[in-house]
Amino acid sequence: MENVNFTPKEILQKQFRQKMRGYDPDDVDSFLDNVIKDYDTFVKENQRLQEENERLLAKVDELTKQVQVGASQPQTTTASPAASNVTNMDILKRLSNLERHVFGSQLDNDPNESHRL
Repeated sequence: MENVNFTPKEILQKQFRQKMRGYDPDDVDSFLDNVIKDYDTFVKENQRLQEENERLLAKVDELTKQVQVGASQPQTTTASPAASNVTNMDILKRLSNLERHVFGSQLDNDPNESHRL
C-alpha cells in the first residue's frame, strides 16, 4: 500500500484552485490521475487478497477432509474391552498355575478353593 497517494479524507478535503470560469482543468486532471492510480492499486491488492483467500480456503477444506478421514479410521493402539478381559483372565490363570506349582499340595488340600479358576 506504499504506492497509494491519497487517503479517503485527503480526497474528500481536496481544494482545487479556481480560475475565472471554474476550476483549473490541469489541476483537476492531475488529481484525478492520482486517484486512478490509487484505485488501480486497490483493485490489484484486492484481487491478490481474494486469490490468497481462495487458496487458503481450499487448503482448509483439504486439511479438514484429512482430519475427517483420520478420525474415521479405527485406532490400532486402543484395545477393545473384550480383548483386555481375555488378557486379564489369562493372567489370572497363569498366576493360579504358578501358585499351584510353587506351593504344590498346600493349595490342593486347602478347604477354601476360591483361588482356583
